Amino acid sequence: MTFKFFKAVVCATGLACLQACSMTGTSANSQEVSEAMSDKSVLTPPILSEACEVSLALSAAPDYLRADASVYVLRASGYELVKRGANPFTCIVNRDDPRVLKPTCLDAEGSSTVIPKIRYFGSQILQGRDVSDINSDIELKFEQGEFSSQRRPGVAYMLSRYNRPVNSETGELGFFPPHVMFHAPNLTDYDIGHDMDYYDPERPPLPFIAYGGAQGYMIMISDDGASRRRSDLDPSCPDWIWD
Repeated sequence: MTFKFFKAVVCATGLACLQACSMTGTSANSQEVSEAMSDKSVLTPPILSEACEVSLALSAAPDYLRADASVYVLRASGYELVKRGANPFTCIVNRDDPRVLKPTCLDAEGSSTVIPKIRYFGSQILQGRDVSDINSDIELKFEQGEFSSQRRPGVAYMLSRYNRPVNSETGELGFFPPHVMFHAPNLTDYDIGHDMDYYDPERPPLPFIAYGGAQGYMIMISDDGASRRRSDLDPSCPDWIWD
């Protein structure tokens, strides 16, 4: 985990300024794919096998929630519900950029307010639309009431070790550590006393705000230091997801 990457990602998403990512231990082929995925000219996200996408989406949740969670997968036509669960949680691999993978498992409140935005973003990014244009559309949809903020406290689990964001400063595809996000619309780092200038990489980070605004979150890193393993995900997943 490098402080520079950690800070770059946090800053890019309003993630206060924190993207603990590492590109060590990559094979030649997967390094090439990772570099290709990091290319800013990439316009549409790769479509994974259903088995891979399901395993990736569920990897965001605690073990005990996975069996009964609902799951969306990204098809060429957009996100599709492939499993309707028995508990309130919905797991999905968020793509808010064509190069990234962000496995997320949201509670009932997030399922009703955040999932619609994620699905819309996915449908637009599959058309090759520019990310900034999609974000402008989404902002307008919030103003018009089509999308809404979370209406009560709640949680979004991102406990996967395969969260692949892009460093906005270098374009590098990396890893962000397992974490838990709590609904915090319109809250700021100032509100919670967070200052990235005082971040100490030798100590566990304090809570910080990510994706500030109408659907903001307060993030707590929850990383036990375990290694990524092939057995974590379906065998059909491509090498670059691990490396």
